[in-house]
Amino acid sequence: MTDAALLLTNQIELLHSIAIEHLNAATTLENIEAVRVEALGRKGKLAEISKQFGKLGAEERASIGKLLNAAKQELESKIEGRAAALQARVLDARLDSEWVDLTAPAPGVRPGSLHPVTKVQQELEDVFVSMGFAVLDGPEVESEYYNFDALNIPADHPARDMQDTFWVKDGRLLRTHTSPVQVRGLETLGPPLKMIAPGRVFRNEEVDASHEHTFYQLEGMMVDHDVSVAHLIYFMKTLLSAIFHREVTVRLRPGFFPFVEPGFELDIQCLICGGAGCAVCKQSGWVELLPCGLVHPAVLRAGGADPEEWSGFAFGLGLTRLAMMRYGIDDIRLFTGGDLRFLRQF
Repeated sequence: MTDAALLLTNQIELLHSIAIEHLNAATTLENIEAVRVEALGRKGKLAEISKQFGKLGAEERASIGKLLNAAKQELESKIEGRAAALQARVLDARLDSEWVDLTAPAPGVRPGSLHPVTKVQQELEDVFVSMGFAVLDGPEVESEYYNFDALNIPADHPARDMQDTFWVKDGRLLRTHTSPVQVRGLETLGPPLKMIAPGRVFRNEEVDASHEHTFYQLEGMMVDHDVSVAHLIYFMKTLLSAIFHREVTVRLRPGFFPFVEPGFELDIQCLICGGAGCAVCKQSGWVELLPCGLVHPAVLRAGGADPEEWSGFAFGLGLTRLAMMRYGIDDIRLFTGGDLRFLRQF
């Protein structure tokens, strides 16, 4: 064997050995392709060797050619095998990660949480129960008598225009407030009586950031001997300090409600904007939170209590608006939107 043939033989064996070493070290399909291009490509190192065959005789050219082809074929075979094995491992890993046992039992029900309005309602119930109040309930589909007439709001009273609501065909309506439970409570339990009535109410409202057609209220009433405005203020301060867990700024101003006399509006300084003005408080800095007053004699009579013997106070609290203040929520529509991303925060 001539020196030229010996040199080419050594080069083929060395390049083949290096290519196998690089192939064994390859960890991705890209690495394997790089080995193939470097060794077997049109400009690859093994392909370049054939250009030196002109230095060889016919017999040596045939011998070296067979050696070169054998090296290429072995390397091609190993590259294909290595690529197939790597693809199989990638596929197995993907199948393992995506595999689902269709025979396995379904996962348990995802844990839920209480609605923010429900949480506020339960806290208020605990506060009032600790002060001796009973928690009462009433129908959401109410009669005209209990929703209006028994609360000193006859058919021709202008206050009815403020509570446009939804009527059903039999003359009943979706209650506009929880106040009917005042009369129902007096009729059922009689005085003396301390009661609250949380629940859902309905009005034909133009929906915006602070108004909804369906929302929640909490009605409260105390009927006993010689009840005064002082009792009302005491219980309202106790209520607000318990629910907000901090000092809040309030104002009491005269207000008209047919079922109380005298009547007041208890407003709270907006906790969303701190009184600066925002969409929730309609830029006023105050949120109407708690209409209240002394129970009107006509309501006491409707409930079967003699106003000459009994007196009391009543208030209506917006649970939904209270929850907005408590949690810093700036749009009332979020409560009924059904967005779990919002509700899971509570």
